Amino acid sequence: MRTSPSSSAQEARKVIAQRLREIRLDADNMTARALAKAANWHESKVSKIEHGRTVPSEGDIRQWCRICGAEDQVTELVTASRAADLMYVEWKRLQRTGLRQLQVTKIRMYEHVRHFRVYCSNVIPGLFQTPAYAEALLTSIAEFRAAPNDVSAAVTARLERTRFLHEGNHRFAALIEEWVLRSRIGDAEVMAGQLGHLLAIMTLPSVSLGIIPQRAGRHLWPIEAFNIFDDSLVQVELLTAEINVSQPGEIAQYVAGFNRLSRMAVYGPAARQLIAGVLTELS
Repeated sequence: MRTSPSSSAQEARKVIAQRLREIRLDADNMTARALAKAANWHESKVSKIEHGRTVPSEGDIRQWCRICGAEDQVTELVTASRAADLMYVEWKRLQRTGLRQLQVTKIRMYEHVRHFRVYCSNVIPGLFQTPAYAEALLTSIAEFRAAPNDVSAAVTARLERTRFLHEGNHRFAALIEEWVLRSRIGDAEVMAGQLGHLLAIMTLPSVSLGIIPQRAGRHLWPIEAFNIFDDSLVQVELLTAEINVSQPGEIAQYVAGFNRLSRMAVYGPAARQLIAGVLTELS
C-alpha cells in the first residue's frame, strides 16, 4: 500500500523527533525536565516534541542542540525540518493571503529551470493560459478555497512567467489529456481564445505540446497533474495540497511516468487537428 503524502511528511517529522530525543539522551542522559529548564520552556514541551505532538521551530532545534552540546547537528536537522515542511503543504496555508503571492513565488522557480515538464489531466497548464482562461480558473479556485479575492493581481503574476517561453535557455514539454480541451473553464468565447492560443504556442521552438487522445491505448492510467523541474523537484497538485517531491527515486518514477504518457500522445499536425476539431464544436 502506498503511503499518502501527508503520512510521508508525518514520518519525516517522527524521524526528526527521534533524533532530538537521541541527542538529549547522548548528553549524559539529560532528563526532559532538565532540558526544559535550561531552555526556559514549559516542562511538557520537550515531551511533546519528542512524541511528535509539537513541531519544533528552527529556533527550538538550535537551542536544543546547543544545550545538549550537539551544535554540529543543527544544519542537518534544520534542513530536514524545512524539507518536511515542504513535503505536503495545504493550499489554505499557501493561499491564506490570496493567490497572487503564490504566483510570484512560482516565477522565481521558472527563472532557474532549464527543462520543465508538465502533465495536466484537468486544466490547461498555467504557462499556456490566456488571461481570460486564467481569470476564470483562479476565480473558481478562490471561491472554492475561500481565499482572499486578489484574482486580478494573481492573473497578472501568473502571466508574467510566460515570458520564459520566449527568452532564456528553457525547454518546455507539456502533455494534456484531450478532454482538457473540451472541459469549459469560462464560457465558449474564453475556451475558443484559449484553444487558439494553444495553436500559436505550439509553433514556439522552446515548446513541445503533446495531446493524449481519448481513444488512445492507455499504457498508464490518467493520474494527478504534476510538474517536473529539471530532475531535481516534482510538484504535484492535489485538491487540498501541494506536494513537493525531492527524493531521487520518486522523481525518477515521475520522469518514467511522463515518458510513458508522452508515448501515448500525438504531436504536430495530429495535435493541431484535435484542437481545431474542438474549436469547430465551439462555433
